[in-house]
Amino acid sequence: MNTTVTLEFLGDLPQASFAEFAAHRAARLSLSHTMIAQDAGRALVQLTGPEALVDAFEMALSLGPQTCVVRDVRRQENRRKPPE
Repeated sequence: MNTTVTLEFLGDLPQASFAEFAAHRAARLSLSHTMIAQDAGRALVQLTGPEALVDAFEMALSLGPQTCVVRDVRRQENRRKPPE
Protein backbone atom coordinates (compact mmCIF):
# COMPACT_ATOMS: atom_id res chain seq x y z
CA MET A 1 0.00 0.00 0.00
CA ASN A 2 1.27 3.45 -0.91
CA THR A 3 1.50 6.32 1.50
CA THR A 4 2.10 10.03 1.04
CA VAL A 5 4.38 11.64 3.62
CA THR A 6 5.82 15.12 3.98
CA LEU A 7 9.21 15.09 5.69
CA GLU A 8 10.85 18.17 7.12
CA PHE A 9 14.64 17.92 7.42
CA LEU A 10 16.38 20.45 9.69
CA GLY A 11 20.11 21.09 9.97
CA ASP A 12 22.98 22.32 7.81
CA LEU A 13 21.66 21.55 4.33
CA PRO A 14 23.52 23.11 1.40
CA GLN A 15 20.73 23.44 -1.14
CA ALA A 16 22.29 21.98 -4.27
CA SER A 17 23.86 18.90 -2.69
CA PHE A 18 20.83 18.07 -0.52
CA ALA A 19 18.35 18.47 -3.40
CA GLU A 20 20.50 16.34 -5.72
CA PHE A 21 20.94 13.63 -3.08
CA ALA A 22 17.19 13.60 -2.32
CA ALA A 23 16.30 13.25 -6.01
CA HIS A 24 18.85 10.47 -6.49
CA ARG A 25 17.66 8.48 -3.47
CA ALA A 26 13.98 8.91 -4.38
CA ALA A 27 14.70 7.61 -7.89
CA ARG A 28 16.68 4.61 -6.56
CA LEU A 29 13.77 3.73 -4.28
CA SER A 30 11.15 4.35 -7.02
CA LEU A 31 9.44 7.02 -4.92
CA SER A 32 7.59 10.01 -6.28
CA HIS A 33 9.04 13.10 -4.64
CA THR A 34 8.59 16.86 -4.67
CA MET A 35 10.90 19.35 -2.98
CA ILE A 36 8.26 21.70 -1.55
CA ALA A 37 10.65 24.19 0.07
CA GLN A 38 14.33 24.41 0.85
CA ASP A 39 16.89 26.78 2.30
CA ALA A 40 20.26 26.25 4.01
CA GLY A 41 18.62 25.06 7.26
CA ARG A 42 15.40 23.34 6.21
CA ALA A 43 14.07 21.10 3.44
CA LEU A 44 10.45 20.02 3.03
CA VAL A 45 10.03 16.93 0.84
CA GLN A 46 6.78 15.20 -0.12
CA LEU A 47 7.07 11.50 -1.01
CA THR A 48 4.65 8.90 -2.29
CA GLY A 49 5.36 5.18 -2.36
CA PRO A 50 5.45 2.05 -0.21
CA GLU A 51 5.84 2.91 3.47
CA ALA A 52 8.98 0.79 3.91
CA LEU A 53 10.69 2.63 1.05
CA VAL A 54 9.62 6.02 2.42
CA ASP A 55 11.21 4.98 5.72
CA ALA A 56 14.39 3.96 3.84
CA PHE A 57 14.46 7.39 2.15
CA GLU A 58 14.13 9.11 5.53
CA MET A 59 17.02 7.08 6.92
CA ALA A 60 19.22 7.63 3.86
CA LEU A 61 18.74 11.40 3.97
CA SER A 62 19.29 11.48 7.72
CA LEU A 63 22.77 10.02 7.12
CA GLY A 64 23.84 11.84 3.98
CA PRO A 65 25.07 13.39 1.86
CA GLN A 66 28.47 14.01 3.38
CA THR A 67 28.18 17.80 2.94
CA CYS A 68 24.99 17.94 5.06
CA VAL A 69 24.25 17.52 8.74
CA VAL A 70 20.63 16.58 9.48
CA ARG A 71 19.79 17.43 13.09
CA ASP A 72 16.09 16.55 13.08
CA VAL A 73 13.44 15.00 10.83
CA ARG A 74 9.71 15.59 11.28
CA ARG A 75 6.85 13.81 9.55
CA GLN A 76 4.26 16.48 8.92
CA GLU A 77 1.71 14.47 7.02
CA ASN A 78 0.91 10.83 6.51
CA ARG A 79 -2.00 9.78 4.30
CA ARG A 80 -2.63 6.31 2.99
CA LYS A 81 -3.40 6.12 -0.72
CA PRO A 82 -5.57 3.34 -2.11
CA PRO A 83 -3.78 0.81 -4.33
CA GLU A 84 -3.75 1.71 -8.02
